[in-house]
Amino acid sequence: MHSTLPQNSNINILPIKAFNDNYIWLLQEKLNGIIIDPGDAKPVIKTLIGKDIDLKAILITHKHYDHTGGVEELIKHYPDVQIFGPENIEFKFKYIIVKEDDVISISGTKVRFNVIETPGHTLDHIVYVDKENLFCGDTLFACGCGKLFEGTYSEMFKSLLKISSLNPNTKVYCAHEYTKENIQFALTIDPDNYQLNERYKKLKDVEITIPSLLKEELETNPFLRAKTSDEFKLIRKRKDEF
Repeated sequence: MHSTLPQNSNINILPIKAFNDNYIWLLQEKLNGIIIDPGDAKPVIKTLIGKDIDLKAILITHKHYDHTGGVEELIKHYPDVQIFGPENIEFKFKYIIVKEDDVISISGTKVRFNVIETPGHTLDHIVYVDKENLFCGDTLFACGCGKLFEGTYSEMFKSLLKISSLNPNTKVYCAHEYTKENIQFALTIDPDNYQLNERYKKLKDVEITIPSLLKEELETNPFLRAKTSDEFKLIRKRKDEF
């Protein structure tokens, strides 16, 4: 799978903060911009204008409002914007439906991504990946994973297995700043994990903890370290009560 992933060598990736703890990701290629999961249009428009960037595309990982709420406002400001997302009858805007193994190309740019379906958090959840970067919405978090609102434990476990098989040097761009709380929980599961304790120390005074490396997640994230769907289920239930 890794060898077939597209290479996007000329992009700069920046976080745009939204709400309490959301990250909207801006991918910049020269003066072209791609936005991932715009829950709120205001900070996006402010950033694009400030950097003189033209919005070429919006990539949506799943239907939740804190990931899609800004889309219609962005279309008003950028009527030619291309939008990609999972099949969902709830979306009121026109967009290109993408599914497992699709390769999307952003017109007017050289940027391309593979799509992986990752049901669990929601049934429609997808992620976008290239050779170096993974934009995983609410499927995988730094040292955590998304709550199961719609999918089964087995579905989420399989989705995380797909992510685990990517190149360990992949940078993981999730959509929320939950890392420190996630690490505290992980330490209750795996208190003697040396890498996990080091991660805790390293990030203590860091404000923006994203991206992490997939390698780091494989070493420290209890949900990726679960060996079976049943083990995953037990850890997820414990996290829900944490």
